Amino acid sequence: MRISRVETFQVAPRWLFLKIHTDEGIVGWGEPTLENRVHTVAQAIAEVEPYLLGKDPTRVMHHWQSIYKHAFYRGGPVLTSALSGIEHALWDIAGKALGVPVYKLFGGPLRDRIKVYSHIRGNTLDEQIAYVQARKAEGFRAFKTGPRTATGQSAHRFIETPAFVDAVVDRFAALREGAGRDVDIAIDFHGAVSPQMAGTLIKALEPFQPMFIEEPVQCQNVDVLADLARKTHLPIAAGERIFTKWGFRELLEKGAASILQPDISHAGGIFEGRLIAGMAESHYALVAPHCPLGPISLAAGIQLDASIPNFLCQEQVHLGEGYLKQPFVVKDGYIDLPTAPGLGIEIDEEALQDKIGIFRRHPGLFHPDDGAAIDH
Repeated sequence: MRISRVETFQVAPRWLFLKIHTDEGIVGWGEPTLENRVHTVAQAIAEVEPYLLGKDPTRVMHHWQSIYKHAFYRGGPVLTSALSGIEHALWDIAGKALGVPVYKLFGGPLRDRIKVYSHIRGNTLDEQIAYVQARKAEGFRAFKTGPRTATGQSAHRFIETPAFVDAVVDRFAALREGAGRDVDIAIDFHGAVSPQMAGTLIKALEPFQPMFIEEPVQCQNVDVLADLARKTHLPIAAGERIFTKWGFRELLEKGAASILQPDISHAGGIFEGRLIAGMAESHYALVAPHCPLGPISLAAGIQLDASIPNFLCQEQVHLGEGYLKQPFVVKDGYIDLPTAPGLGIEIDEEALQDKIGIFRRHPGLFHPDDGAAIDH
């Protein structure tokens, strides 16, 4: 079996899908989506295509090493996102060729279903509480929100007022009361909070026991992350903007995070996620893969989740309606482990046609006080 063709599809709302063809008719799908950089990643894949053509697709790790090393300039979001999507598709082909799910190629599943969490939605506090209660009735037991006030104001200033801190805590306390103490609620600072404010907010939120504090500061600021982790009993989570095992090493060595969040579409793919999880296990850390992307990325994450002992919870925003012939289904807060070969999904290419070429670009965020560009 040889690779015969490589295709990429820019797909609404902001995703990039990859399809690798073989001369035996087996195709593999991957999702090398990089938010707001899909054209750049698609070009990176086009540059790798001459290497892939004519190769045996089941030599997944050989191709990973070749693509990674032969770029000379290693790592970074563009190249590792391209590599991640290629790796998804190669594992998909390998699993289909052997008639088994990818997780069976990693030693078989450690669990029969995958816990997922839901992002809290709604403009007002009442809408957010209603959303949590509705999802809780559907079986969800884990949620994620941000450090916002009841009016939606976020922590964009280097130094916020005591009134702002109180408002953030009051909103989270109301969410906690509305959701109940039998569910987990994580808080994602999104790396947009200054180091000067992160510690204050974390301490103020401790009584309400968030599941974790995600990216309290920029993930590259590892020493500050480690300092924050030492000062709180709450788990610190990070990793969505970190790439490969080499990128995660410092987080673990410095004790900067006890929950790692590799994005399987950015960090190097499924097996690289397995290696990162092994490193985390040796540091007694957990893994909660990042996935605000499409259903192929989610499918790749689920293959990882099934095969690691230190899995915590899987992020998801889209179960594949309108993209997969059989979308994922959440039951009691879990997705049943797929049993079909490869990634365990089948793309609905007919339904995909009216979504190709449509792209939503993030407009950017600007400071409400003076219009300066800020993190989002």
